[in-house]
Amino acid sequence: MQKILIHGGRRLRGTVTVSGSKNAGLPLLFASLLTRERCIIRGLPRVADITTTLRLLEGLGVLVGDGEFSTIVVEARDLTSSEAPYELVKTMRASFLALGPLVARTGRARVSTPGGCAIGSRPVDLHLSGLERLGARIGQAHGYVEAEASRLHGARVSLDFPSVGATENLMMAATLAEGTTVIENAAREPEIEDLAAALAAMGARIVGAGTSVITIEGVRELGGFDHVVIADRIEAGTLMIAGAITGGDVLVRGARADHLDALVAKLGEAGVTVEARADGITVRGNGVLRPADVRTSPYPGFPTDLQAQFMALMAIGGGQSVITETIFENRFMHVQELVRMGADIRVDGKTAAVRGVPVLSGAPVMATDLRASVCLVLAGLAAHNTTEVSRVYHLDRGYERLEEKLSALGADVTRVRT
Repeated sequence: MQKILIHGGRRLRGTVTVSGSKNAGLPLLFASLLTRERCIIRGLPRVADITTTLRLLEGLGVLVGDGEFSTIVVEARDLTSSEAPYELVKTMRASFLALGPLVARTGRARVSTPGGCAIGSRPVDLHLSGLERLGARIGQAHGYVEAEASRLHGARVSLDFPSVGATENLMMAATLAEGTTVIENAAREPEIEDLAAALAAMGARIVGAGTSVITIEGVRELGGFDHVVIADRIEAGTLMIAGAITGGDVLVRGARADHLDALVAKLGEAGVTVEARADGITVRGNGVLRPADVRTSPYPGFPTDLQAQFMALMAIGGGQSVITETIFENRFMHVQELVRMGADIRVDGKTAAVRGVPVLSGAPVMATDLRASVCLVLAGLAAHNTTEVSRVYHLDRGYERLEEKLSALGADVTRVRT
């Protein structure tokens, strides 16, 4: 087991570079299942979810090239299996993205129902009902979903909720379907646009990515691609909050303001100076934080993946902030750990009332999921004395070399084995 120790109270200063997006890189890896040709993905972060996906692809018969990790070469020329096993899928929900590409290309897929962070119910019903609309026969037994189709056909699919995963799965499946597919109420996240750009480079015919209606005209076969993954907007937002929570002055190189409009607005409301530049975003803390209410919602709303980090910031703000979580019902599990550090937070259902305190106090705390883990690290940066964060394997699922990046900005952060 490993822990992270943070000796708080240091203002962060300097420049930090954002890694490539995990949430964009994962669907790009699964898109390689759609073709026999070589696919090159550049800028992938070295995080646990990416390495798990590479192991899963190898188990399906995909050739994964050796070399520099940031440039991954995958070639699914001869698939030897159509099953994504529980042993790999249990740790990462994105593994379910194997379903659409496998059934579209091979005619069948057997994928374990997914795991990942315990932040609430995230059913795959939208994935399955959408694939059924495309002509797949769906069955579920013994913890696995099985899909079969001689060839998928185009259809109009209206999602009840703009699910990112369902949108990605259906986009990929529809590229090889016969006829035209229209996805209504589609997710609009930048990661959707990034996937669409890679699929278009493969020869897919897609319009509307980034809007609520995506149209895909199926083709018989796809080629390979050479694609640079977009910067991780959630890591960028986390580093921006790290600068703000310490009253620092930080340039987050690679961060895109057009991907973070909601966070930029809320930081400004809280009294933080945010400046968009050609090479990134600069964040300057002004010493006094004002309260700012947040309500999470699908993109372009405030990201649920930044809710915990923003709560840590508001925990030392002036006055009372109200944070409402509308995406996942269990995404307040970090609250009890922040309270252990002296935060004044009251939860009522989907709403947390955060009354800012002058300072947090370092304490032993335990991460419960990916974003909760980094929330506690941020709180530790602002706290007096030492904060000890355990279960940091959650952190490693989505953040590349976080301790190194924070240390380069002046933080006192170390990882220790226990």
